[in-house]
Amino acid sequence: MSFKVRGLHEFKDPKKALGEAEGIFTGGGNTFLLVEKLYRNDLMELLREQILDGIPYLGTSAGTNICGLTMQTTNDMPIIYPPSFKTLGIVPFNLNPHYLDPDKNSTHKGETRETRIAEFHAINTQPVVGLREGSWLEIKDGEIMLRGSLSARIFRASREPFELETNSSLNELN
Repeated sequence: MSFKVRGLHEFKDPKKALGEAEGIFTGGGNTFLLVEKLYRNDLMELLREQILDGIPYLGTSAGTNICGLTMQTTNDMPIIYPPSFKTLGIVPFNLNPHYLDPDKNSTHKGETRETRIAEFHAINTQPVVGLREGSWLEIKDGEIMLRGSLSARIFRASREPFELETNSSLNELN
């Protein structure tokens, strides 16, 4: 590839580096830790501005989670307490990357992702998009499209979840 990737931790002035970036990649890891570090280093608003100004952004896992309204639908363990659960708000909903459908043959008696999202909706109203492995969101010219090989599971408060086929718009989730 004809570009170099460098971590913000490599720069003496991470804010300056982020402000001058020609593209941004935020990988996976623990969303609680990522959000805490973005706030601690005063980078959350600058990152949002960069993305909204059109700097290409690619997020995976935790880097996807932070594009939603809040991080409250992450699957991660709360290993650190960030100053806010509010994230970038690039899309008008929350995300649940690595979404797994309930396994009807499982003997596991714990909560499914669908159950956890229903618990979230007991006191929150924003939609949640369950992104399965191999699918992603593409935002271009104001259009939010589901891409990849699998459908997404869409959750709305007080409604039955439904499937959204790949290559469909998510703009109606405002």
